[in-house]
Amino acid sequence: MIASVSAATLLGVDGQAVVVEVHVSAGLPMFTVVGLPDAACRESRDRVRAALLSSGLGWPLKRITVNLAPADIRKGGSSLDLPIAVGVLVANGELPASRVEGMAFLGELGLDGTVRRIPGVVPLVDALTAREVVVPAPCEHDARAVGKGVVHSVRTLRELVEALEGLSPWPASSAPPDQRCSVRHVPDLADVRGQESARFALQVAAAGGHHLLLAGPPGAGKTMLAQRLPGLMPDLGRHHALEVLRVLSAAGLSHGDGPPRRPPFRAPHHSSSMVALIGGGSLAMRPGELSLAHRGVLFLDELGEFPPGVLDSLRQPLEEGVVRVARARGAVTLPARFQLVAATNPCPCGWARSHDAGFRLPDEPSCSCTEALRYRYARRLSGPLLDRIDLRLEVRRPDVDSLLGPPGRSTADVRDSVATARLRAVERGFDTNAAMAAGELDRWARLTPGALSLVDGLLRRGSITARGLDRIRRVARTIADLAGDGLAEPLGDEPVCMALELRRSVAIEAEVS
Repeated sequence: MIASVSAATLLGVDGQAVVVEVHVSAGLPMFTVVGLPDAACRESRDRVRAALLSSGLGWPLKRITVNLAPADIRKGGSSLDLPIAVGVLVANGELPASRVEGMAFLGELGLDGTVRRIPGVVPLVDALTAREVVVPAPCEHDARAVGKGVVHSVRTLRELVEALEGLSPWPASSAPPDQRCSVRHVPDLADVRGQESARFALQVAAAGGHHLLLAGPPGAGKTMLAQRLPGLMPDLGRHHALEVLRVLSAAGLSHGDGPPRRPPFRAPHHSSSMVALIGGGSLAMRPGELSLAHRGVLFLDELGEFPPGVLDSLRQPLEEGVVRVARARGAVTLPARFQLVAATNPCPCGWARSHDAGFRLPDEPSCSCTEALRYRYARRLSGPLLDRIDLRLEVRRPDVDSLLGPPGRSTADVRDSVATARLRAVERGFDTNAAMAAGELDRWARLTPGALSLVDGLLRRGSITARGLDRIRRVARTIADLAGDGLAEPLGDEPVCMALELRRSVAIEAEVS
């Protein structure tokens, strides 16, 4: 007898519908899985058999062939355990085929018959067209967040069989978790003393979604500033929250609490490999740190310590918001619409200063690096990568009066002005000003004659590129929004000058040029 059961497999952060076909026939007892299964799929034989026997169900001593269709797509993971078990029961005549018609099943089986959590339940459920889907109980709230069909959750295989046979009702849904108790502590911007220019740059970055580079000596507050950027950003809307949940689910990092409320914050170590950063892999196309920071912040501390090839892999995602990974086993497109915040020292020892750095504290060390060492350090940051960073600021150590003085504006205070500025971008049809299409700049970010003369000389001298001009206009539009200007009011000298100042060369770039 042949049974067909609907299921799905994971490819990157997307699901692929799969039909599990089970054929039970006379012959020597054997269990074969075909259809390009990986090791986890092939090992399902032992898990399914032990789970059925532990649940008091029969295991046919016959020839069992499992086909995972379509046969030309690789199948991976343990999410096919449950549909294979259901298919064996139907093909063996222990379950009527009518009971599973219009249903899909996802779940890993334990040897004792428990149905365990699986990664990627959100994209897997989204790929299914069945009216009803059965998932493990820990994945219930993530599956319901997709909003497709009727979701049933089970804890054991025996519980599932009794519900399918009508011997007991489907288990009641658990109450949704109170996410107010799970929101992480948000560091307050008031903790950063002094650094008025850097605090303003952080506000502009949060309001417009602009990338930010902070360069300065150790102890200047670069990391503190970067860690406070997510607190300035507004809560995720439902659509963006589902995008984030989709990536977290595919990476196996979702805790079953449903869509997150706050933007993600990822801070990978500078020893991370390129695969860990951009995603991919040889066996499974797993999302990397760029995708895990989707709709949030990617913080790269000690930027100058990252390998140059790893840093240059950021170029295309910064422009397009996606990562395209191609391997011999297939190709996937991973979302990567993140906001980059980077912090770096100006040289290996950290004490190099630009020519206009101003006074030096009496006990402040001087740079001990050789010219060749500073050159090699600076060359890790390529010009094309730096050109894609909207805001570049040199952060200096705050003076004693600032450190011992009163705190500045709090995160809650600055967040209100950021939310107002972001609403203006939404009224223009964009999530943020940084996402404004180049063809819309003449409509929403026109320059006055005085502002045109400012950028004219810089363009003729080659100080800024065409890409740099577009980014300066977007940053100036954000500064004007924070000041309360009209939606399409031309950009004058003041916002453009401030945008140019926030994009000026920092100490580490002086070594590159």
